[in-house]
Amino acid sequence: MSEPSTNPVREAILELTETAGPGKSISAEQAARAVSDKNFQRVLKDVRAEAIRLHKEGTVLIYRKGKPVEDPEAFKGVYRLGRPATG
Repeated sequence: MSEPSTNPVREAILELTETAGPGKSISAEQAARAVSDKNFQRVLKDVRAEAIRLHKEGTVLIYRKGKPVEDPEAFKGVYRLGRPATG
């Protein structure tokens, strides 16, 4: 019940992927910098964790080498985030 109403990492991911538009993706680094340039490396870990949650609920897709990852828990390295195609 004491959970904050907004999660800045989640909000940044959702806003940036929405702005990018269909078929476009953003880097995890872009999302982390949108939250905090000062704590970039720490926020990048938070972006990864939040991206996994969003991927599992079907809100955001995690891409690696241009393809959506099958197992979000196992992905590592460079990845991008985008919205699933609608329609």
